[in-house]
Amino acid sequence: MWSGPRNLSTAMMRSFGSRADTYVSDEPFYGAYLKATGDPQPMAAEIIDDMECDWQRVADAQNGAPPAGRTIWYQKHMPHHMEGPVSILDFPETRHAFLIRDPVRVAASYANKRTAIRPEHLGLARQREYFEMEAQRLGHAPPVVDSAQILTNPQKVLSQLCIALGIDWDPAMLTWENGPLPQDGIWGAHWYDKVNASAGFGNPPGALPKLGEEYQKTADACREDYEFMCKHAIAAE
Repeated sequence: MWSGPRNLSTAMMRSFGSRADTYVSDEPFYGAYLKATGDPQPMAAEIIDDMECDWQRVADAQNGAPPAGRTIWYQKHMPHHMEGPVSILDFPETRHAFLIRDPVRVAASYANKRTAIRPEHLGLARQREYFEMEAQRLGHAPPVVDSAQILTNPQKVLSQLCIALGIDWDPAMLTWENGPLPQDGIWGAHWYDKVNASAGFGNPPGALPKLGEEYQKTADACREDYEFMCKHAIAAE
């Protein structure tokens, strides 16, 4: 799952992790990204120390068989992390999907954490790039899900996503245990407070929030790519 940050991505990881047949991984290229770019993210030094930071070793591991005897491996990837020699093309046997969210809501989530962002942090440009690469490889559009559509009708959207991925729908995906889980990245201590307090998907989103000037500029820079991806998103109704 190629997702921008603050996109309901951890809730989706929780959802798939509730399946008895599925193992989940949390942003396996994050350490490699931080080491390569020096991006001053929260807990950067701790993350680099905690993770494998060699791009090819991470890719080789993610291309392996699902761990723990599971038949499905849900990998939560951030497209903006892919600043090294590895890209979506290095996972030819993987079924790729894309999770999007209105950039205004993403920027507002960052603002609530008092974290500065640039357009590339939202990942939408690279999501679109990877989407187009995968569509060309498949000969048809890969699945796209929008966080607002998921929250509007989780069962409808997730069941359609499962069909698109060629896996059975499992109602267990609608709920999960609250609190942190062993597969979470250590950055969860900073970012995952809301999802850790949850046991399922929340309510549909309300009106778009108001942003300060700099956050609005960032959201505006991502609007065209978001609207393009929206055309392919699974509808809630």
